[in-house]
Amino acid sequence: MSVGNEPSEILEQRLFYKGRKFDYEVVKLRLPNGVEGNWECVRHPGGALAVPVTAEGKFVLVKQYRFTVKGRLLEFPAGTVEPQEDPAETIKREIEEETGYRAHKWQSLGKFILAPGYSDEYIYAYLAQDLEKLANPPQQDEDEDIEVVLMSEEELEAAILAGEPVDAKSIASFYMARAILTGLRP
Repeated sequence: MSVGNEPSEILEQRLFYKGRKFDYEVVKLRLPNGVEGNWECVRHPGGALAVPVTAEGKFVLVKQYRFTVKGRLLEFPAGTVEPQEDPAETIKREIEEETGYRAHKWQSLGKFILAPGYSDEYIYAYLAQDLEKLANPPQQDEDEDIEVVLMSEEELEAAILAGEPVDAKSIASFYMARAILTGLRP
């Protein structure tokens, strides 16, 4: 199924906020079914995410403080795609900054829409293998409060199924990667 080939007619577009990582706009549209109305949208340049797996089969995650939920979430390393940057380059930088690992083998898991009810953000997901622990990892961003966590496939799935705070992009990417790791997908 193709996305983006059935546009609405834009009747009016207003930018309410231009931020460091995303913009927020309100758009008056005429939908393909003829309905007119105002819709809010977060315009986002996209994110890149890695599912890092050690030679021992452990998944490398980060437990990161997120102010929006007032707590720490378990996530795979990820970051916002910078202007004119390839998502593959984004995640190579982010995995080193957030986890202190460098991956020497990369495989695309594909891309998916994160939250289409209010945002146009795509996540570009990658499987990262043949990991090297860096002796001198790059400095984390000042606003990041991150702890690196290693989990087995069974531990991560148990955490997800128990309802522990794991973000949705990490859950989706875990199952996409697992299909490749178990041979269900090339």
